[in-house]
Order: sequence, then structure tokens, then C-alpha cells
Amino acid sequence: MILRTLLLLVPLSLHGLVFSPPVPAAFPSPSPLSPPAAPVQLAPARAPAASGPRSLATAPAPDAGPQQPHPFNARDLWEMERISDPRVSPDGRWVVFGLSRLDMEANRRRSDLWMVGTDGSGLRRLTTDPASEFNARWAPDGSAVFFLSTRSGSSQVWRLPMEGGEARQVTDLPLSVGSMAVSPRGTHLAVSLEVFPDCATLACTAQRLEEREEDPATGVLYDQLFVRHWDTWEDGRRSHVFVVALEEEAPAGTVQADPVDLMAGMEADCPSVPFGGPEEYTFTPDGTGVVFTTRTAGREEAWSTDFDLFHAPADGSGPPELLTAENEAWDTQPVFSPDGRTLAYLAMERPGFEADRFRIVLQEWPEGEKRVLTEDWDRSVGSMTFAPDGASLLVTAQNLGNHSLFRVDAATGEVEELIHEGTIRSPSFAGNRILFGMDHFRSPVELYTARPDGTDLRPITRVNRERLAAVKLGEPEQFTFEGAGGDEVYAWMVKPADFDPDRRYPVAFIIHGGPQGSSSNNFHYRWNPQIYAAAGYVALMVDFHGSTGYGQAFTDAITGDWGGKPLEDLKAGMAAALERYPFMDGNRACALGASYGGYMINWIAGNWPDGFRCLVNHDGVFDQRIMYFATEELWFPEWEHGGPYWESVEGFEKHNPAMHVEEWNTPMLVIHGALDFRVGLEHGLGAFTALQRQGIPSQLLFFPDENHWVLSPANGLLWHETVLAWLERWVE
Repeated sequence: MILRTLLLLVPLSLHGLVFSPPVPAAFPSPSPLSPPAAPVQLAPARAPAASGPRSLATAPAPDAGPQQPHPFNARDLWEMERISDPRVSPDGRWVVFGLSRLDMEANRRRSDLWMVGTDGSGLRRLTTDPASEFNARWAPDGSAVFFLSTRSGSSQVWRLPMEGGEARQVTDLPLSVGSMAVSPRGTHLAVSLEVFPDCATLACTAQRLEEREEDPATGVLYDQLFVRHWDTWEDGRRSHVFVVALEEEAPAGTVQADPVDLMAGMEADCPSVPFGGPEEYTFTPDGTGVVFTTRTAGREEAWSTDFDLFHAPADGSGPPELLTAENEAWDTQPVFSPDGRTLAYLAMERPGFEADRFRIVLQEWPEGEKRVLTEDWDRSVGSMTFAPDGASLLVTAQNLGNHSLFRVDAATGEVEELIHEGTIRSPSFAGNRILFGMDHFRSPVELYTARPDGTDLRPITRVNRERLAAVKLGEPEQFTFEGAGGDEVYAWMVKPADFDPDRRYPVAFIIHGGPQGSSSNNFHYRWNPQIYAAAGYVALMVDFHGSTGYGQAFTDAITGDWGGKPLEDLKAGMAAALERYPFMDGNRACALGASYGGYMINWIAGNWPDGFRCLVNHDGVFDQRIMYFATEELWFPEWEHGGPYWESVEGFEKHNPAMHVEEWNTPMLVIHGALDFRVGLEHGLGAFTALQRQGIPSQLLFFPDENHWVLSPANGLLWHETVLAWLERWVE
């Protein structure tokens, strides 16, 4: 499951305030570990930029001939090629993955499928259509790859034979396919489609959408909450899992009959909206059924986190059977053991709390006992997969400022850390080795393999090798200090790219979102500390109380205390860093944050008003009362502040930035998107009004077409250019 908070990118709590999407100085370097894979053709590097704090969102055109490495900039960030969703072939010899590239002319990224041997040989591009192609899955016999593509005008399933030949379209449905899985025998597909639950056919949904488009009346009548969600006004459709049967001959790969809605009539979504994917449903080992997760909370949906697992016959011959009625909290990510005798899934314990700890639960399939495998392990599981022998599971979890890889014994629950540093993604087995994606502060995701014990790390892709060679990056270092309550708190510092130990540098103090998130060791595509390091700043990031990866008690510590212990940690972290690193100039510091990080910027403005030269607030909470009544996922503020607003006025108001605006005096850049329904536009306007009315230097960067993040390349470059210009204006 993709975890989300008031975040971003990635990982994180499940919904809250998300700021993403998410190795110490000794992280593994891509270069010395094995012979290089065949390089991808990359654009030439650009000329170096000037020294000192600078705006780096744009760069001069490349000169002919070799270039000296230049400081990393926002254009470099967007032009990095992004690997996603690696899938190992049934024989363990190949891995297919998505690779997205920037199309600046079209103002978007587009994704192709690539393949490489699990030994690092034979890198090749599988698809070249201008459309985006993604969600690749192997046929069980390895003869073909099924994938989703928009090349027909909507997202449909296609099939590419591995022996050669062109991809053939498999589905031609009247609705776009959102995600896909292949049955164990390759005879069926499970696909997700957005439908009106009261429609008996896909044609009914398509026709209703067409009629709405033609109707001059635009009013929409609602009778329960979730009238809008994240960045979309709800229109009554739900994401349902369907099963389609393939022709037995398979070469043409065409659909045999109309899809079967396994969730017929359910006012519920699978995958969960908007971040869920095919990890939320799976075929049973014999292919006769599908296990999926969904929430059936009715009018309480906006304040419920009770996702349950259901089992439905793949042929639609019976209604879904509820599997997790005993747990009123979150159940998700079903995975079967290789022998089909055990169902594993992730479960939270506390209803209404999206940042609770995900434990692994094992159930003897189909009707055996359940046992919690990781009750004694104080980490929240992010993803898991069984080892080929079923005796253990590969597990990822946030861990001390990283997203580490672990092995969990399926019998005893004993945990062994395999790889600590960096951010590990999508681990699986490839023959007698483990394959996974890994990124960190000095590299985007590349694919690696390692022995089952985590040793002998080898890169099998280097798609960004030339781009990384063309830029200068700062060195990261992790340190700890004593924070609120005497607790040990972790932080990251990234040195300026052109570091000179005899100089003193201004500070970019980056505050993560969530709040149950982490400034973890990954290559973030907005809040990347290398952007600030390249612009001549020391980047400082503190994982304050409430952050994930340090045990559940540390995460829980922020509940009801948004402006308390976290602010203490930030102050203590800045003081500890200034003492530890004499090259940091604390008198030339600016603080930046998004979502909860933006809330903290507003809180700092009134409660640490002499701490910084300038502030940057992106999509931050300004008024806790407005936040409760205008946000959509009510379980989040109700858990964080003690219930509905009218039952816990003190809980909401005691750390409400709007109550301290008379103390504001620090120049602030406010950034907000009109399509942000998690932290509505009123918060950005409210902060800007408070600043302008008091004559405090301030700017508002407004994006009419962006949500809680900034997703278009052109807007992303403008974002970085504006932020860096604001910092430069106030630190000189």
C-alpha cells in the first residue's frame, strides 16, 4: 500500500498531511560494485552555474564538448529518469520495470517498459509508444508481459509476447483500467474500474457519464460526506475490482466474456482512493477467488479507518465474504505464501488512527487460526513478500531515518535487518538473490540485487549514471541529539555541493510533513535537500517527535501536541547542529515546510519569531477550526486533536497558528494549490492575509491547477525558482 499523510511523497502515515512520497554518508555508491549495464542514451550536461546562493530552476543550454560537473539544479531533478514497479520473471532471470522520462514540451512525464537481466545484462526498452505504459505483470509461464497502456485512447490491458512481435490489446472496455493483476494460471485478469455501484453493466456507467457531460445543469446533490477527496469532487463512482477471463489459446490474449464485478453494489473502493494500487487485491493460489481490502462504512466513511479484507469467488457466483470482522482498524495488503496455505496481511490495532503500527498477521488458509507475527517488533511494516520456501518474509519498514530491508521468520517472528541505509523499494526474490529498488540522498532509484543475507550488493541498472556524473551533490551526514523529554532525536545534514570548510554557509531548515512522516534517506522529487546544497546552503532536517521509524511511542508523541514537543525538537536540533558544524551560519537561516511542515512554519511564525530570516509555507494548516470543518478525511483531525471540534475545542485551539498572528514578523512565502482539498486554499489565503495586513514582507505563489503537491514539470520548475529566489533575497 502506498502510505500517505499530510505528505508527500511516500511513506509516512496513511492519509494525514502529506509532504511527499520517501544512507548515511557511507551509502553504497553505484559505481564500484559491478560492471556497468548498457547505458541509456542521455542528454548532455549543462554548463555550471555561478557560486553562492542562487536560483537554479533553469539552466543555460548545453555547450558542445565535455562539461565539468555543475551544481545540481531543479532542471536536473526533473530530468532524472525514474524507475518504478520492478517485476521479476517466473524463472528469476529477468526483471521488467517502468521508466519515466520528462517530456517538457508536453509538460508531463511519460513511462515506458524496460527489461534487464537480474545479472545486470541485456538492458533493453520494451515499449516506445508515445502513450504511457505501466503496471507490468508477467504471465505465469513467462511467455508474455501484460501491462496497462493509454495508446488506444484510454487505459487498457495489453500483452507483449517475449518471443518477439508487437504488443496486442487485450481489453477494449468502455471505461479506463486503473490497475491489474494476473491469475496464477494466467487464465484471468483482475482489473479495477471506476463504476456507479447501482449500474449493472459497464455500459450503464459509460452512458451515465456521457449524459452528465451533455446536461447543461451542473449541480450535484450530496447526502453524505466525502463530497470531495484530495483533489477531486466526488461524482458517485467507486473503484471496483473486476475479473475478466482470457481465451484459453492466449496468443491473441483477448477477453472471453464481460468482466465480473466482484464488488457489485458495494458503496466502497478497491483500490482505496486515491493512493491504493494492485497491492490491495490478489488472486487466491488456485485462481478461483480474489482477496481484496475495502472500507464499507456508509455515512461514517469520512471518519472511519475500518478497512477489511474480503474474499469473493472469481466467477461472481457468490457475494464477498468478510474475513476480518474482528478488527475495527485497518486491514490491507493480502499476500499468499508460495504453497498457498497461508494468507499474510497487514493490520493496525487502533480504529481511527491512520498512523498506527502495521503488524503482520498470518492466517491458515482458508479458515484457519490467525496470529500476529510481529507484535513484539516496534516498526510499522511498509511492504512484504514471502521467500520462495515460505519460511520467512522480506519486509520493508521506516527505520531510523531510512527505509530498511528486513527478514521476518514466519514461525517465530524473529526479525533480522538485511540492509539498513537508503530507501528500499519493491523487494522480491530472483533465483538465489534478492532484487529491489534503492534510492538515497545521492541517487534516484536504481535496481540492485543482494544475497539473501543482504550482503554482496550489486547494481543491475545505472540509468542515471551520466546525469549524476554531470552534477555536484552535497555529502549527507546523520546525527543525533537530545530532544524533548530527554529523548534521542535523529537528524540529517547535507553539506553544500561546493563545500569549503573555511567558509560559513546559510541554512535551509526543511521540516517534513505528516506529521507522522520522516525526512528519510531518499531522492525526493520536491523536497530534495540537494537542491539547497547545490544553491550554497546547508540543508538541515530533523525527525521530531511524531516521526515514523523510531518506534510507535515516538510516533504517538505528537498526538494532541502538534506545537509542543516537535517545536522543542526543532529548536534543539538547530542548536545541536550549529554546535556540531561550525560552518553553519545560524544567523542566515530560513525554514521551509509543506503540509504539517507548513503548519509548523505558521506555528514558528508566532512561537519562534526570532528564529529565522525567512519562512516558506507550502499548503500549511493556518486555522485548526477551518481545518476540521473543511478537510475531508475527518478521522485525521479527530484522532490528532481529541474528537470533533465541538467536543474538543481546547484540543484544536491550543496549537492553532491563527491565534498567534499578532506575534508574526518574519518574511514568509506562502504557496498553495486550488485543488488541495486536504488543506484547503483558505489556509494559504488566511496566512497571506495575516502577513499583508500587518505589513510583513510576503508573497503568495498560487497554482490554480495543482493539488496538495506540484505535479506538472513547468509548475515544479517555477516552484523551485520562486522558493530559491525567496531564500536568496533574505539570507544575503
